[in-house]
Amino acid sequence: MKRALAQEQMDAADLPDAVYARVLNDLDRVNRVTLAARPTLAFLDRAVTGPFRLLDVGYGDGGMLRRIAHWAQRRGIACELVGIDLNARSAAVAQARTDPTLGIDYRTGDYAALVHEPWDIIVSSLVTHHMDDAERLAFLRFMEDRARMGWFVNDLHRHGFAYRGYPLLARLLGVHRIVRQDGQLSIARSFVAEEWRDMLAAAGIGDARIARAFPFRLCVSRCR
Repeated sequence: MKRALAQEQMDAADLPDAVYARVLNDLDRVNRVTLAARPTLAFLDRAVTGPFRLLDVGYGDGGMLRRIAHWAQRRGIACELVGIDLNARSAAVAQARTDPTLGIDYRTGDYAALVHEPWDIIVSSLVTHHMDDAERLAFLRFMEDRARMGWFVNDLHRHGFAYRGYPLLARLLGVHRIVRQDGQLSIARSFVAEEWRDMLAAAGIGDARIARAFPFRLCVSRCR
């Protein structure tokens, strides 16, 4: 199927705060049902060799960072977890849903402003399909240059079956209209493996791994 370029409604600057919070909450529900965290945690099993400092770009409601925090706790691994999100409303939503004892640092702004901080791991989830081509290329180079242990892109696989089937899942979960509509558009905005190979080549990254994860995730990673 051809890649879509339309903008998603959740990115609108004038979306009311209460609606944005509901959208993030329902998106987290979808992510839980579709096992979204599993490939990221599997990557950490491969990449992490000791205490680590991690940056999550585009953290949304903080769901991925909370799962990473619990992953590290179960293994007795010390970590510092930082999230950065362009949307200023994300921090309040994430903090409200996060146990303060987890010590997650939720920030607002552009990840590029953090270039001088040390990072062992850089991750993102459902973020790269929101970027334009130049933004995605810059992001790949940032991760490649700054992540000492490795980096992981967790995104969707553009596939006709997923595109047609997602509306049924969304209705069964009773999620907000924006999550129903944006979710299907997100699938159409995402990539196939050949497109990722071209993007990696353009970024000068020759040894990254592209792998599918059930159901309909397409992930790109690099372990040092």
